[in-house]
This record gives sequence, structure tokens and C-alpha cells, in this order.
Amino acid sequence: MALLRLAAHPCLSVFVFLLLLVVHALAQPQPNDAGGCNGILLTYTLQGRDKIRPLVPAPDSQPYAFRATATLRNSGTRPLRSWALLLTFVHGEILVTVDGAVLTSGADLPYNTTAADAAATSLTGYPQTDLLTPIDTAGDLAKIQATVNLVGTLFAGPEPFQPLPSALSLADPAYACPPATTNVSAGSSLSTCCAPLTPNTSTSASEETPRRRRAGDLVITYDVLQAHETTYLALVTLDNNAPLGRLDGWQLSWAWHRGEFISSMRGAYPREVGAGACLYGPQGRYYEGIDFSKVLNCDRRPVVLDLPPSRADDADIGRIDHCCRNGTILPKTMDAAHSKSAFQMEVYKMPPDLNRTRLHPPAGFEVRGASPLNPEYACGQPIPVSPSEFPDPSGLASTTVAVASWQAVCTITTRPASASKPPRCCVSFSASYNESVIPCRTCACGCPASARSTCSTTAPSMLLPPYALLLPFERRAKEALTWAGEKRLGVPNPMPCGDSCGVSINWHLATDFAGGWSARLTLFNWGAEDMRDWFAAIVMGKAYDGFEQAYSFNATAVGNRTIFIKAREGFNFLLRETNMSGVDYPVPGKLQSVLSFTKKTTPRIDVVAGDGFPSKVFFNGDECAMPLRIPSQSAAKRGGIITMLLLGVATSALLLLL
Repeated sequence: MALLRLAAHPCLSVFVFLLLLVVHALAQPQPNDAGGCNGILLTYTLQGRDKIRPLVPAPDSQPYAFRATATLRNSGTRPLRSWALLLTFVHGEILVTVDGAVLTSGADLPYNTTAADAAATSLTGYPQTDLLTPIDTAGDLAKIQATVNLVGTLFAGPEPFQPLPSALSLADPAYACPPATTNVSAGSSLSTCCAPLTPNTSTSASEETPRRRRAGDLVITYDVLQAHETTYLALVTLDNNAPLGRLDGWQLSWAWHRGEFISSMRGAYPREVGAGACLYGPQGRYYEGIDFSKVLNCDRRPVVLDLPPSRADDADIGRIDHCCRNGTILPKTMDAAHSKSAFQMEVYKMPPDLNRTRLHPPAGFEVRGASPLNPEYACGQPIPVSPSEFPDPSGLASTTVAVASWQAVCTITTRPASASKPPRCCVSFSASYNESVIPCRTCACGCPASARSTCSTTAPSMLLPPYALLLPFERRAKEALTWAGEKRLGVPNPMPCGDSCGVSINWHLATDFAGGWSARLTLFNWGAEDMRDWFAAIVMGKAYDGFEQAYSFNATAVGNRTIFIKAREGFNFLLRETNMSGVDYPVPGKLQSVLSFTKKTTPRIDVVAGDGFPSKVFFNGDECAMPLRIPSQSAAKRGGIITMLLLGVATSALLLLL
């Protein structure tokens, strides 16, 4: 009441108003100066948490809804480009809302921070990707500072315990971040000051070199070609740089974070066409005059597909360079002209971005192929790069520069041996000096759950006669039993399961003489689809330097002890499994070629002891499961003429069925 009586006085009312403003400002979380940080000041502040249901008896397992802010402030002399913040959560935090950044991994929300493989959760700035220096901005906080607002769930004990991350740092190797310290007075804040590892000789951003283009297995470039107040025209390009990676029937998706929607497209099309999300959303309320029946897609995460070749010259949706190949992208080592794909789209923006210069790319790119043989990719967030340049379409000696460009780098993920998703192809070994074929490993490409009750998933695969490679597994198992009886080999009980691979590859060591040696490579397609423009790669050890040529395939030594193999004209189709006249079982599609090697450059090579067998084999970019042993020499003396006759018959059968 006393404060109200004082406020009634005209002069004192102004004083009270200013006092309230000061109190309100002091109540806001302020980044700690960390003793005068002259680098990148990082601060994490837990603003509060509320107990939520279910209520549990264990105090440390009680869920709480929490609110927190993470702040980055550039207090140095070097701009921080494409910043990414690392937070190591240790209380089972589940992020539900992230504002001011996106997950670097592109994962969707809600996101369990402790279930991921990585120890730290990485957040990339969006839409503010860069933090400029105080010198170049006169200390403008809007340009030198970024704030990330987090809302989520954590599991911890009751107050006064403060559940904070265990570490706070930058995901930038150019900076060193000491361990974060707790604000003693507040108790709910962490801070650290990251300093550049090398001194900066420049104090002005204008002296910086242009932003370098990105490199990776697959690079997605997002170019804005035309910018208007409410719309812009974008060109999206997928560029394959992986020497052994390919995509068949690619599907590209991303997340709009600012209410954008796609009005039209050329060179590709969305998997779902419709504007229902716009009609009943803020887009429909703002753009009342637009005919949304002509809008192509309003999904927050659209999925885009390539057009078929028949639409390449379509006046409405085609006529874009590098489009319309059914989503096939080949490696440059096979066909550089078919190593990229592109499409255009017109994008509508929403407030507050209604300005020609307010341009933001989508985030969370994901790309996958339709074939099980295609690799899997993990894509980073789009990073601003120097604007793309395009040659003048009329032939003039000039270039057209994009308004703005971003690039997202996608990396082929490698599967550990224990991964739930096994390889899709496998390799068998055979040799002219051994009667038996070492088949693909048991469950090389996984085994269905039903197989565990009828066969062994751990027993080693049984040796086979050469002709059994042409048989489906059901008949192959019977032949393995017969072969084991003839050769007095052991038979596991239960019998081993099959390899379950859609593609199998046989490497047969054919000849070994004083001046060189040769091997025969045979591809088997057990799938239901023809494989066009296939390729393979074999990694050799000591034998690599002696490679000469392949006779039915095109083969090139490409370095890193890898021989790249692709089809010659007329052999680019690996046909699917079919039923043939004269046999009552399906026969795989197959192709084969002999590869020759010289010993002049590899005089100490021991072909039979293992140097004549590859250590790795890839098919259409996928690494195949390899045998765990090689053919032994022990049968060379015992087999004699019978071995050569059997192999000769098997070879003839293969050639006749081609």
C-alpha cells in the first residue's frame, strides 16, 4: 500500500516504473561473463522444472518437465561460422521442443539424448548459423549471440539438486573449451569460454576468404535462384562423390521449420500431393487469395521422388538438367554424367520472413534408396557456402550466380558386425586345386526368425560341389548332405541355415603358373528384379599391383588396392531369378568374367596361400559378407583329374545357362 501511495505522486511514479524495469531485467537469465571471456562464451541455464506424472517411489527416477536456455556469445575477433553446440546430458533428458537450433543429426523430436550412440547431443544453429564479432557489429547482441530454448523431460531427484549437463562445448576442432563451471551464486547455470587454438591475424570479417564448398559421400546443394517477398525459386542438387556408392530410386526428405510450403516442382515430384495442411493451418489464413488446389505439397516433412525418363522433356514438370532417371545416381567412377540429380521448386514463405533477403533452407535432410543394396546415409545440417555459379544457358561467356547457397553433407554409415541390419550380398570361394566350394557364410545376410526352429544360425556352412552354386538353397542343402557323405565330411545337427542373400558372388582361383595367374568372378542374382548398370569392386592385397585386365567386364585399378568392375555394353543387366525349361527349380541370373594377373610386379606373391583371394568385395556399393576361410591345398594331390573334370563340367554348365 505504501508503494501505491508513493506511485500516486507524478514524479515518483516515473521512478517506480524505472525501478520495476530494472528488477525485471535482473530477473532474466544473463550469460555469465566467465571472468572476461575473449572467445566464445557458452552458458547453459536451467530455468525451472516441474514434477509430472507418473509419480514413482524412486526419487532419482521421477520425471520432471524442464525448461532451459543455452547461449553462445562471440566475444572474440573471429566470426564463428556454422556453429554447433555440444551438450552432454546425464539425466535421461528427452528433448521435446528446440527453438533457435536443430539437432545436427537431423533426428526428429522428441529426442532421447541418452539413447543415441554419441555421448553428447549436438545442436546446430538455425536459422542463425553464424556469430559475427563485436568489432564488426559494434557489439550488436542480435548478431554476436544466439540463444537456444529447450523444453523437455528429465529424470532426477528433488530440489535443491540441480540436474545440469556434465559437459558443455563447441563441435568445432578450431576451438578448445575447458570444463564448464557451475555458477556458485545461482547453482543452476554452467558456463565455459572456448578459445581458438590458433591466433587470428585479422580483426575484420571483410578480410575473410569466401566460404568453401563442402565435400562428402553425397552432397545436397540448396541454391536460391530467384528471391521475392513471399516466394523463392530453389534448385536442389544431389551430387554423389562416393567411389562405390549409388542410389536407385532415391527418396529425399527434409523438415520445414518456418511454415514454408511447395507451390510447384520441376524435375521431381512429392510422394503425396495435397494442400490440406495449408488450408486448415496458418498458411491458409495468411494467403487467403491463393488457390490451394494448385499447391503441390504442404507437409512439414515432404518426401520427394525423381521423375521417370519419359517425363524428361515434359514442358510442365521436366526440362531440368540431371533430372528424370528414376532416381538412379551412379558413382563418378562408373559414369560421371549420371552421378548427380537435380530438381527445382517454388517455395512460399511465412511471416516474419516476408522479405527478399530473409531466406532460410530446410533442415534435417534424409536420403535413402529403394534398393536394399543401396548404402545408408547420415546427413548433417545445411551450411551456408559461397553462392553457386551456373554457365549462361544461351552460350555467352558469362555465369549466373545464385542468390544464396547452402550444402548438407551426407556420409555413408558403416555397419558394425553386430548391427541389426546385415549385408545384402555374400561371397563364396573356390579353386581349381580343391573339389569343394566354400559357400557363403551361414546367415550372411541375416536369417528370418522362423528359421531358428528348423536350422542352426551359428553352425558353419557346409562345403558344396561346384554345380550346387546354381541351385536355390533348399536343393543346395540336399547336395551338401550328399557331398558330405561322399567326401566323409562332418554334418552338423541341426543343419546350418542358408545365407539369405539376394546377390552372391563366387571368386574362383582358376590358374596359377610361373608368370601369372587368373581368377573367375561370377555374379548371381537371386532377387525378383533385374539389376541395371551394376558395378562391383574387389580389394586385393599383394596381388593388386599385378592386375592386368578383365575379359567380359570393364575393370580398372583405381587405387587403394581396389579394382573397380562394371559391365561392358550388352552386359549391363544382371537378370533376376527365373524358371527355365528343363529344370524344376528357379535359376539365378548370372554374369561372369575372367580376371588375369601377372607376377612380374609381384614376384613374392603366394596365390594359393591366400594372396589370390580378395579381402573385401563390394556390389553396388554394399560391402558383402566374406568367407572365414580359403580353399586348402590338401585336396590338390588327391583330387587329380576328377577335380578338373568336375570343375570343367560346372564351368560349361554356367556358360550354357548365360
